[in-house]
Amino acid sequence: MERISWNQYFIAQSHLLALRSTCTRLSVGATIVRDKRIIAGGYNGSIAGGEHCIDEGCYVIDNHCVRTIHAEMNAILQCAKFGVPTSGADLYVTHFPCLQCCKAIIQAGIKTVFYSKDYKNHPYAMNLFEMAGVKVEQVEGNEISIEFHSQGSDK
Repeated sequence: MERISWNQYFIAQSHLLALRSTCTRLSVGATIVRDKRIIAGGYNGSIAGGEHCIDEGCYVIDNHCVRTIHAEMNAILQCAKFGVPTSGADLYVTHFPCLQCCKAIIQAGIKTVFYSKDYKNHPYAMNLFEMAGVKVEQVEGNEISIEFHSQGSDK
């Protein structure tokens, strides 16, 4: 039996996290990894205790949903909240990061961004990554679909 690669494994983890997304426009998941160990994960959704797009609809300003925090930011903030360093780590994300996430990734000291799907890839984001010495690589990985058969839910 042939095992999947580490990159496929971590990108699959990001696709799994995306299943928790509460934004109806796009489901994104992100996993931060150091030394082949997951140190944080995030998905795009509202602030803790806030209204969710799936319940209230997206709150769109300038063609962006401002109700949600992006998956990359949620993962980076999880590290900050619990005192886990991100310097030198790798980030696996289901979609190419937006400009704001790109800047946060650079400032967090993340050294490599692996992404599954192109999504509004901004040329300036690529320039910023290049200037900062952040390696960017597209990884093949299938989205994950899980069918649950349980009666209850633990949102």
